[in-house]
Amino acid sequence: MSADLGWWVATALVLADWVIRIIALIIIPRDRKPTAAMSWLLAIFLIPFVGIVLFLLIGNVKLPRKRRDRQLEINGIIAERVDAAAWASDLTPDRATWPAWFATATEQNRVLGALPAVGGNRAELIGDYGASIDRMAADIDTAEHFVHVEFYIVAIDDTTRGFFAAMERAVQRGVTVRLLLDHVASRRVSVHEATFAELDRIGVKWAFLLPVQPFQGKYQRPDLRNHRKLVVVDGRVAYTGSQNLIDRSYDSPKNLKRGLMWQELVTRVTGPTVAAINAVFLSDWYSETDEVLLETEHVPAAQVEADASPDALVCQVVPSGPAYEQENNLRLFLALVASAQERVIITSPYFVPDEAMMYAITSARLRGLEVQLFVSEIGDQGSVWHAQRSYYGALLRAGVRIFLYPGPYILHAKHLSIDDDVAVIGSSNMDIRSFNLNFEISLLVRGKTFVADMREVEAGYRAIGRELTLAEWEQEPGTATFLDGVARLTSALQ
Repeated sequence: MSADLGWWVATALVLADWVIRIIALIIIPRDRKPTAAMSWLLAIFLIPFVGIVLFLLIGNVKLPRKRRDRQLEINGIIAERVDAAAWASDLTPDRATWPAWFATATEQNRVLGALPAVGGNRAELIGDYGASIDRMAADIDTAEHFVHVEFYIVAIDDTTRGFFAAMERAVQRGVTVRLLLDHVASRRVSVHEATFAELDRIGVKWAFLLPVQPFQGKYQRPDLRNHRKLVVVDGRVAYTGSQNLIDRSYDSPKNLKRGLMWQELVTRVTGPTVAAINAVFLSDWYSETDEVLLETEHVPAAQVEADASPDALVCQVVPSGPAYEQENNLRLFLALVASAQERVIITSPYFVPDEAMMYAITSARLRGLEVQLFVSEIGDQGSVWHAQRSYYGALLRAGVRIFLYPGPYILHAKHLSIDDDVAVIGSSNMDIRSFNLNFEISLLVRGKTFVADMREVEAGYRAIGRELTLAEWEQEPGTATFLDGVARLTSALQ
């Protein structure tokens, strides 16, 4: 290469570097949280050419316009079918007794997710991994009309074989069984080919959620995933929570080598709110298949048998994800923590909150509330585990009590409870990914019996785990806290 050519190449590279930096300063901060914008700018300024490629691949948190329009369309259909005044009077007869903050929080959720709060429900918590799958299979065996199944990960193995057998028996009885599974997450499982073949063999109608198939015209940011978990049988019973349809080891050789096992929490729900859980499935089915089922496989809440006992629960389904303009789940969590008067107890396997969530949690402590956080002592995802640890110091100094669930278990349950009568359970972690990038489903519940059951679950976590103290945390080596800080920076790359 001649000296002149080398000079021109070097000059072009310098100019390209500056052009990238200037364009990044103009584009990246637009409609983006300051922490996310700063993280992207830092990446692009330190590694400009690699950074810009990463930004082009995963820098857009929005789904394609067609997918977002479909969510707006389905929300509109739901809103047309739901007369807010009728729901308030007929399905929430005790609405006048609600605390003002709860009434306004449920209204916020309805505006954002289209689904109102309804009374007359019952819900049971199931913390036994195998028992929850067995209960789902048993309910599928009672199906007469339809079964709707949606999981982030679906796999056929020794743990789930009974569930697959129940679906097969339902199909043989003439019941329509539909199943949705996240494309990327389920294809990563070692037994994915056998799983897809079994679904075809038994006659389940199934489709991928958010498929990354560019040659078939199906593509979006590849790490935007559908993380929901739900089962609906005939519109009269439903399940949701943290558990995927797979063995506790996730059929992973790496997990088996470490002896890792997932600990979950699922709720079985009956009553009018089952219609809302079903609506979430129907919206996802329409988005992925173009098939509208609201006329044929939607059982209106008013037609579902309601519990008239004093222990009946008020429930509200809150869907969230990148098809929504607002962070529905984050706003729900913030409203609850800010409204708590006595205690806040959070369980999250991946706890990487944004600034607003951290301020809400630490402010609860400043108001004198009891605040507890349950997390796993060990991690299955190194970068997320280190990012999570980066918040421990600030939380402990604020007076938050942190309990570590011992290995080889990964505490994968996801729930939040405040005071003695309000809780949330679902698929959403308390992290930036769940707030921005994942489709999630959260079930808001008001009822003392439900929260009392959740308190028993939390007591079990506390008994088996150990409390992390500030004195112990301050002995952490500098190398570990350095990795924590770096992971925290990268966690904001949204």
